[in-house]
Amino acid sequence: MTMRQSELFTKTRREAPKDEISKNADLLVRAGFIHKELAGAYSYLPLGLRTLNKIVDIIRQEMNAIGGQEILLTALQEKQNWQGTDRWDDDKVDIWFKTVLKNGSELGLGFTHEEPLTSLMKDHIRSYKDLPVSVYQFQTKFRNEIRAKSGILRGR
Repeated sequence: MTMRQSELFTKTRREAPKDEISKNADLLVRAGFIHKELAGAYSYLPLGLRTLNKIVDIIRQEMNAIGGQEILLTALQEKQNWQGTDRWDDDKVDIWFKTVLKNGSELGLGFTHEEPLTSLMKDHIRSYKDLPVSVYQFQTKFRNEIRAKSGILRGR
């Protein structure tokens, strides 16, 4: 399927966004690939989404070619997984988005997935004979940083 520039609802811009300091995000906004919602948070517009999907497809093909298995872990993460590695405490990791459910339990929005992946692997790998295993995922991460960094490559 081809997409004509003239049919897109997005248009290119001559002017740079006033509040954008990242060159990569500046160029992508001006070209109509992304829309800046707020500092460090971008929406993918049609051209940006097509580009992202093509990059993901290339990485997926390469990962599958070497025996990788794709997974998708939940963005909601249990407090217990992170207490085991002493990274739930805000004094240790201060970029969490955390919430309390109606039943009183605490959850975090995943800024990374090492602990949940380790927990998952402990449930499924019983012996050294089950190794090696390569898993991968594509997912948005949630980081509550004071200042968003590096435009679209590393956002909020």
